[in-house]
Amino acid sequence: MARSPRTVASSDLDESQFERILGNAARIAIVLVGFAVLLVVLQEGRVILAPVTLAIIIGLMFGPVADRLEAIGVPPALSAGVVVLLLLTVIFGGVALFAVPLSEWVARAPTIWEKLQNEISALREPMESVAAFQEQLTSVFGSASAMAVTVEDGGQVIGLAMLAPAIGAQVLIFLASLYFFMATRDHIRVSVLSLCVSRRMRWRTAHVFLDVETKVSRFLLSITFINFCVGCAVTLAMWAIGMPSPILWGAMAAVLNYIPYVGQGVMILVLLAVGLGTQTGLENILLPVGCYVAINFVEGQILTPHFIGRTMTLNPFIIFLSITFWLWAWGPVGGLVAVPTLLMAHSILSHAVPSKPVMPKRPVRRTRNMTDRDELLANAAVAIREQAEEQKKPESKRKNERMQPPDGTAPSGAEPAA
Repeated sequence: MARSPRTVASSDLDESQFERILGNAARIAIVLVGFAVLLVVLQEGRVILAPVTLAIIIGLMFGPVADRLEAIGVPPALSAGVVVLLLLTVIFGGVALFAVPLSEWVARAPTIWEKLQNEISALREPMESVAAFQEQLTSVFGSASAMAVTVEDGGQVIGLAMLAPAIGAQVLIFLASLYFFMATRDHIRVSVLSLCVSRRMRWRTAHVFLDVETKVSRFLLSITFINFCVGCAVTLAMWAIGMPSPILWGAMAAVLNYIPYVGQGVMILVLLAVGLGTQTGLENILLPVGCYVAINFVEGQILTPHFIGRTMTLNPFIIFLSITFWLWAWGPVGGLVAVPTLLMAHSILSHAVPSKPVMPKRPVRRTRNMTDRDELLANAAVAIREQAEEQKKPESKRKNERMQPPDGTAPSGAEPAA
């Protein structure tokens, strides 16, 4: 029995829809598999990838310094060496400056721990109540086995001895990567631009390089200045309230402030532990934490928006996800590179997939009875109609339009001088 034309058309339509669903599912599966492979690569290659990524970010930060040196005739290889030496001087200077107070606090750690135990002993009665409740549950369920917790004390020195060569290798990889990146960054840019086959692609790639260097360098230099101000303010506040070693706490606050949210939380816990171990009275224990929270609030609400600008402010939820991911992948180094890598990804995506508002060439004229929602929907409808008409153009004409750079740009991809 022959099928009717309507039945055949419906069957063909169902098959085409099923094929589209399968195609979309295959694409999603490929993306998920690629993401899983990326996670494995980041985890397994952290010994090499983490210091190299940190070196690239630090190189972008010190790029303006190298550019100034090269502008006065210093060769790139020598300017890269100057940058590396400058960074090493800052690191070793900080270590030498804070080695003495840090060693004093390490020596006082057993005393502080003993005092913390005395403070925590006040919670013994509630904990004993919980233990009694656990025994009652054990008797009710008839479990004869008890949970035993054993702490093995040993092997820490061996673990540190095994970890030291890995840390040394990562430091050497970081310094070597920083030097070669600073010395050859212009060659890297030229090599990448030479791979672009069209003027529009070269234009976009050149702007990606410019945007990444500008955003990352501006962000890191601004954050460094802000963290320096935070460190000075914390030092003065700790000195004013009589906290021992105020310079140490100011330096720790400045360093931890590079890691948003997580660094502030760690600093609050450190100040709370130090307050519990060195101060008496609830107000004296909470005073250092209160001073730090107040300084951090002023920094987050006034200094950061003023110096960085709200245009570079990212979504806090995306920042938190980025920090969580990189801390999981690379540990403390991941916390340092989380926000700069997010800025780099944002710059690349904004130029690779530029987003444009859904607006027609000639906006709809608003009437008296038209609401904001009606105006938005009307403009969107006109824009969609214009895009549909644009798709009807011959393919060769649309291809030529895509290959041309935007108006006002030179063939090399650089903006003309004003």
